[in-house]
Amino acid sequence: MNAILRSSIAGCALLFGAATASAEGLVAYEIVDGTIPVSLTGKPGDPEAGRAALVDRKLGNCLACHTATDLADEQFHGEVGPSLDGVADRWDEASLRMLVVNAKMIYEGTVMPAFHRDAGFNRVMDSFAGKPILTAQQVEDVVAYLKTLKE
Repeated sequence: MNAILRSSIAGCALLFGAATASAEGLVAYEIVDGTIPVSLTGKPGDPEAGRAALVDRKLGNCLACHTATDLADEQFHGEVGPSLDGVADRWDEASLRMLVVNAKMIYEGTVMPAFHRDAGFNRVMDSFAGKPILTAQQVEDVVAYLKTLKE
């Protein structure tokens, strides 16, 4: 495969947020009333690490679709998804966790990727197959950061 084709494929993977698949597999969780009420790791997330994962273009890449005043120092905010401003006022922790793990469980037609899922995707590069985008700890970290975004 030539370098141009490899670069194009890698760019497409970045666009859809699947650039860095975790070496860690999925963690089992229970969905209760459309939410995930129990931490995936059993310990609190780190909001600073969550912010870093959220803006990292090879991990969460949330700014590809969302804006957030708290992240004004970051470039290239998208306008596909809603603003993250006040997200902690709109959703409780269990719902935020479900949105990060697999938003399609709440919004069937959403383009938001399922960040802690490892199957059911189309045209996944071999190096990313069978791996979630975010580890369980990264999910908890992102949720912890999102909980800081209040009006």
